[in-house]
Amino acid sequence: MKGKHVKAGRVSAVCAAIGAALSAPGAMAQDEQSAGVIENIIVTGYRQSLATALDLKKNSTGVVDSIFADDIADFPDLNLAESMQRIPGIAVTRDSGEGRQITVRGLSGEFTRVRINGMEAMAATGGEGGPNRGRSFDFNVFASELFNSLQVRKTASANVDEGSLGAVVDLNTGRPLDYGEGMTFVANMQGQYNNLVEDFGPRFAGLFSYVAPGETWGVSLSAAWSESVTSEFGHNTVRWQTASFASVRGVDCAANPGDAGCATVASGFHPRIPRYGEIRLERERLGLTGGLQFRPTDRTTVSFDVLYSELDASRGEKWLEVLFRGNEGGMDVVDFTHDPATNNLTSMTVNNAWVRNENFKKAWTTEFNQVGLRLDHEISDGLRLGVLVGTSESDLTFPYEITFMYDDRDYNGFRYDYTDDRNPVLAYEGPDVADPANFQLTELRDRPSRAKHGFDNAELNLEWDFADSYTLEGGVSYKKFEFGSTEALRDTGVCGAGLHDCDLDDDGIDDLVGVPATAALSEIYRYDDDVAGSSTAVWAIPSLSGWIDYFDLFNLPAQPNLGNTNAVTEENLGVYLQLNGDIMLGDMPFRFDIGVRYVETDQSSTGFNSGTEVTIDRDPYDDTLPAMNAALFVTDELVLRASAAKVLTRPGLASLTPGGSVDSFNYRVSYQNPFLEPTRADAFDASIEWYFADESLLSLALFYKDIESRPISTERQGTYASTGLPTQLLVPTSPAANNPEGGPAESCNPANGGSGCWTIRSVENGPGGSLEGFEIGIQMPFAQIFDRLPPVLDSMGFIANYTYVDSEVDYTFGNEIVTERLFGLSNNSYNATVYYENETFAARLSAAYRDDYIDGTSGTGNRFEGFDGTFNLDFHASYVLNDNFEISFEALNLTDDYQDRWVDIETRRRYEYDHTGRVFLLGVKYRL
Repeated sequence: MKGKHVKAGRVSAVCAAIGAALSAPGAMAQDEQSAGVIENIIVTGYRQSLATALDLKKNSTGVVDSIFADDIADFPDLNLAESMQRIPGIAVTRDSGEGRQITVRGLSGEFTRVRINGMEAMAATGGEGGPNRGRSFDFNVFASELFNSLQVRKTASANVDEGSLGAVVDLNTGRPLDYGEGMTFVANMQGQYNNLVEDFGPRFAGLFSYVAPGETWGVSLSAAWSESVTSEFGHNTVRWQTASFASVRGVDCAANPGDAGCATVASGFHPRIPRYGEIRLERERLGLTGGLQFRPTDRTTVSFDVLYSELDASRGEKWLEVLFRGNEGGMDVVDFTHDPATNNLTSMTVNNAWVRNENFKKAWTTEFNQVGLRLDHEISDGLRLGVLVGTSESDLTFPYEITFMYDDRDYNGFRYDYTDDRNPVLAYEGPDVADPANFQLTELRDRPSRAKHGFDNAELNLEWDFADSYTLEGGVSYKKFEFGSTEALRDTGVCGAGLHDCDLDDDGIDDLVGVPATAALSEIYRYDDDVAGSSTAVWAIPSLSGWIDYFDLFNLPAQPNLGNTNAVTEENLGVYLQLNGDIMLGDMPFRFDIGVRYVETDQSSTGFNSGTEVTIDRDPYDDTLPAMNAALFVTDELVLRASAAKVLTRPGLASLTPGGSVDSFNYRVSYQNPFLEPTRADAFDASIEWYFADESLLSLALFYKDIESRPISTERQGTYASTGLPTQLLVPTSPAANNPEGGPAESCNPANGGSGCWTIRSVENGPGGSLEGFEIGIQMPFAQIFDRLPPVLDSMGFIANYTYVDSEVDYTFGNEIVTERLFGLSNNSYNATVYYENETFAARLSAAYRDDYIDGTSGTGNRFEGFDGTFNLDFHASYVLNDNFEISFEALNLTDDYQDRWVDIETRRRYEYDHTGRVFLLGVKYRL
């Protein structure tokens, strides 16, 4: 173990965290007995934290995987989500290089519930794709230094809150009595460097705790603060589509529809908005925790917990692009190449191209706060009471989301070549795109918004040891979940909205399409990463500050975006009864829990339908959810487990509001449905675990879920008028604004006389499907397995796991039903860590892989869209200088893994290919 000295009789934070986790509301009596097995271990170092997690796994009845930190800032990764990818069956979804959400055994974040200090909570932030308005938990809201343990419960028990098909994740902050008598003080400081940004960002964390003599009361405070900058360099096509051009190789396509070149180009797929650019993300994260505990008697403990986190971030994007999207009818194809195998137009040279230089920036703040009060009281020998009340709130605010666009709508000499679609050529060989005089500012956008999630929790639980080997427990819980979303629009064209006099000659004819750009109102951007061949890497972009002042942007009127102005209130009242047993079957210990949870859900939702606010008060619905877990200890080393349960996940919040939202750039209308039923399933798990040596495990787990029903998307083609939505919902700068019943000709429905170009989507209650898979895990310190090892190997160990999962569910595309995987499901994933640890030095190398997954349906003739596989390699090392000081070094994303996104599951047309660089951290820790 590392040279970290702990006072005699002090139980470390890790052991206390185990007790906190197992004594959470509704914890099983046998789990409390399990905690007693390890309560006197003094835990230090990465290896011992693995051993502690293994003890918890072995002595739990259901399937529980854990991560523990023996000190502040000692989580095995920089980010909580990335720490969890070390657990079998968990994969991470990243946003600009940082872990944000997780999938568990192929089930995305919508199917996972998260509890903080025993209370269900919701944390939502922004990033790629806009604000989180669903149920997926954004782990990047929090500094990892605030937590000292997390548990992932993969099987259901009656005494654990319903709402999860995937897992229940418990995050636990430290409590004062975790740290033992006297004062504890720890401070950690790091500098973070990204090789693409070439800039340092600071990270600070500190912990103070005081526990009175006799451990009758204690107080603790912790804080974490960091700043970081990430740049994401690469290219993007914003999907691929088909369209007819004005001419091909000099042939007028409208006059010669049978021309072979015109026909090939019209039916072939080309990138909608081919572009190179940079995304720059700036983050500032602050976290605070406070704890106050009283233990007036040996039978009573009162705990008061406070957690506050604030994430301030901004995302800037700078692009040089061609706006093919919907404008092909005015462009001339000089030459092209076509790949019959994929039906892709792999290269084109185009005149009269619509060139756009775009400068985009949005900022957001997530404030999360939680307050909880917990009472644990032993009424008498064998009878225990637990009470928990608390509230949490996640408030996400976008004060602005601004875009300014420069356009040259008749550019001659644009050429693209996607023969190598990871490194395409995007060349502007006509007028200089770095000269502002060649452009006019034509459009501006601003979309301020807010999304607010709130949770109120109250629980009462009783446990009764009515016999030596049996415990009966029961309880009642109440949860109230409130969600509200608002959004406003300042999107406009500068001529159409009268922001500029475009008729300079007063002849009644617009001489301009926008405001002429000037050097004073522009910036020259240089793309500071590799581009292919003769690609253009320098261009002019609008100055955000200059044009904001020019138009007095924030005083322009803002129109409410009714599609994202809505609210949902959900109240859940649940009761449960559970029998726990710890008996002998012959000479084999047998541990089980069997119980049932009944829950009633009451839901009210508000939204806008045809411009009118509508509130739907749904009749309450109820569910009865039986659950069983069993563990048979065949020997001291061999454990067999089996679990079965009925489980559910309630529909996504954004899908539960009445009314519709309009995407007038892509001719799509999406309707929500306040009468959606939950996704319900029967879940079955079985595993065999061989603890073949101390701190060692070889395991195999099988799992199967029979999904009875789930919300599914449906779509049809129709006219905009058929939706009943007002034209005021059309964004003024969008293609549909001037011609609501127009649209790309190939998307129009002939049955509607050539109109009906809109894809109208809704969400309905549909059939379910199945999910199945297995996990293999191994953990072993080499010294526990092999004798007479060399000194280096004697201090090393290995931990790894592999997961395979697959599913079959139905998706609706018009009249066609397509069977595919669930969104977010990677068939294969694995991670592995090799570590070294002695009294003063520790190092570990960790790899994590997940293969491709789909993340949604697509459009413009493509079937699904998703991401290729990812592989991340991280390194961590630390050295103990003395009893007080320790230095550390980390290198993250050593492979500089690229985000590789595609559209169309058959052809895998490149959507996005970019990277965020490697991250290095150097730090020092002080302990008193």
